[in-house]
Amino acid sequence: MPNPSSQPGRTGRPPKFSRAEILAAARRVVEAEGVERLTMRRLAREVGSTPMALYHHVRDKEELLVLLLDDYAATAVTRPPLPDDPRERIVVAATAMHDAVAGCAWVVEALTADDVLARSALWYTEQIVDAAVVCGLTPEQAAHAYRAIWYYTVGEVIVRAAAARRRADSGRPTYRERVFAEIDPAELPRLASMADQWGPVTAEGTYVEGLRALVNGLLGGL
Repeated sequence: MPNPSSQPGRTGRPPKFSRAEILAAARRVVEAEGVERLTMRRLAREVGSTPMALYHHVRDKEELLVLLLDDYAATAVTRPPLPDDPRERIVVAATAMHDAVAGCAWVVEALTADDVLARSALWYTEQIVDAAVVCGLTPEQAAHAYRAIWYYTVGEVIVRAAAARRRADSGRPTYRERVFAEIDPAELPRLASMADQWGPVTAEGTYVEGLRALVNGLLGGL
């Protein structure tokens, strides 16, 4: 009797874990160690298997990240009621997009690669691009406007997350605080006058205010 594992179409014993278990393990890795540390070899160790066995379920790391993002977006993506005014529609959609990723550092890290995205999150892109076209931009200009808004959003989230980690990891004054404490008023009078306030002021949550200014600048007098 022929060995079943040698029959056409068979590549060996079926893996003993499911795609859901693989995704759960991958999520543990990215949450604890970051996206860069997620490799098929690292994931195989997490599930107690071999990298080859994982390929029964996922093609490569890129597909794995897409699946992780879609899984996250299924619960994190919210679709708030949108106002009729297209400018305000951009602000509301972009703010919802910001809120969806702000609380999850690995999501932001994964999304900084332009070729990796969550299909569920394309709702935000649709609303922003469509509203920009309604405001008078061409589709190409609207795509550029979306890109600027996305870069602003990701940058704000990344910088805030990094600052929060630094403050949590050290009870000492930050490097920036030490630099500002030593500013020469004769050279940088304006910054010297704000030295004590700079940290608290720049830590304020001003995403929406900055977003409105950006949207107004992108749309101009339209």
